[in-house]
Amino acid sequence: MTSYPRRIVALAALATLPAVAMALVLLWSGDFSGRLQWTATLVMSLAAGIGLALLHERVVRPLQTVSNLLSAMREGDFSHRARQSNPEDDLGLLYLEANALAEMLRGQRLGAMEATALLRTVMTEIDAAVFTFDDQGTLVLVNRGGERLLDESAERLVGRHAAALGLEDCLGGDTPRVLDQRGSYANRWELRRSSFRRDGRAHTLVLLTDVSRALQAEEREAWQRLIRVLSHEINNSLTPIRSFAGSLQHAVDRGPRTPQGDADLREGLAVIAQRADALGRFIAAYARLARLPRPVLRPVRVEEWVGRVVALESGARLVVGAGPDVTVVADADQLDQLLINLVRNAADASAETGGAVRVDWVLRSNELELTVEDDGKGIADAANLFVPFFTTKPGGSGIGLALSRRIAEAHAGTLTLANRRDGPGCRAVLSLPIALTARDAEATMRSGAHRAVRALSFLLLTGSLS
Repeated sequence: MTSYPRRIVALAALATLPAVAMALVLLWSGDFSGRLQWTATLVMSLAAGIGLALLHERVVRPLQTVSNLLSAMREGDFSHRARQSNPEDDLGLLYLEANALAEMLRGQRLGAMEATALLRTVMTEIDAAVFTFDDQGTLVLVNRGGERLLDESAERLVGRHAAALGLEDCLGGDTPRVLDQRGSYANRWELRRSSFRRDGRAHTLVLLTDVSRALQAEEREAWQRLIRVLSHEINNSLTPIRSFAGSLQHAVDRGPRTPQGDADLREGLAVIAQRADALGRFIAAYARLARLPRPVLRPVRVEEWVGRVVALESGARLVVGAGPDVTVVADADQLDQLLINLVRNAADASAETGGAVRVDWVLRSNELELTVEDDGKGIADAANLFVPFFTTKPGGSGIGLALSRRIAEAHAGTLTLANRRDGPGCRAVLSLPIALTARDAEATMRSGAHRAVRALSFLLLTGSLS
């Protein structure tokens, strides 16, 4: 097949052939000498040949320039540029666009290289193990965190199957989830997994984050805060007991009994008994909070549950919204205690301002969202709301909200309390799953109990309780 430049030259020759033929006919049919005729014929032939050669060069050279430029870009070399890129000329406009494309691809390549370098730096420096597996489960990429986790270099890890590395479980199952390796609390890893495609093949990215240290620090801080509250309350009772016991001992050692001395003895003993009772109630409240029984699950109609609790608060202005007719699977007694605490706190807050308490509930997907709002003054210290034994009410035990949150968590739910944005007062939001199984409740209770035991053991071993 004839090439494109030759076809262009052939078309140009055909276009000029009639004119050349006419000139030759006139030349050879006229009254001219033979020498002139041959000379003119030779000159016209040379001129036509030179013209066609120049035309061939003008066609081939731009095509070669554009071809070389595109070939360089295909090979990843974006440094070549086409000259004579005049925007007023059609060919120059083609050169200009090709140069602009090369410059754009060069910028994109530099950006990709910088992003790749940044990604490699981040993967190297992050305190997490990152693994990339191909569609056959073979490891193709690992960072320093993964090397430390498996205690081998990347050169020895890459190319091995996930099963040989002990990471086969990471390629399946739910995500995110927490893995307990070898049953040790010091080896708890949060697994996150995602998929992507590279070179047309599916790949799996596995991220393992060590959460044991963060959990230990969080639990230790929570237990230290709780211990400070316990120490403060116990010392508040032991200090007057110790003082009155010393005074009574001094009165006994002074000598014979007198009516005034007997009155002082009775007063001192009454104070000691009062503080002992208070300390006993405090310890009982703590035991109640620490030993929350496992929920006994059965269907509970939300409307009946709310109505039953609201009927107990006769002294407050209570407004109950018209929520949907929904039934949850939960422990009715524990839910009563939870809602009683929320409604009572809201009623006490609204009593100071003469406001009302509103109870509403809605259904969001598979969760019940129950809201208790008050028209009180709001929360002044939101940081300690759920700290056990912290209270701002005179005579309060400080376990109501903490116990309520424990009950919500035992039902795989959440409880939050914050100031309202649409006006004065607070809003408590309780979220509960509609369908809760006994296994879910048991797992939640066991998880909370295990965390408490581990944190307390850690404090005892490190001497933080001394």
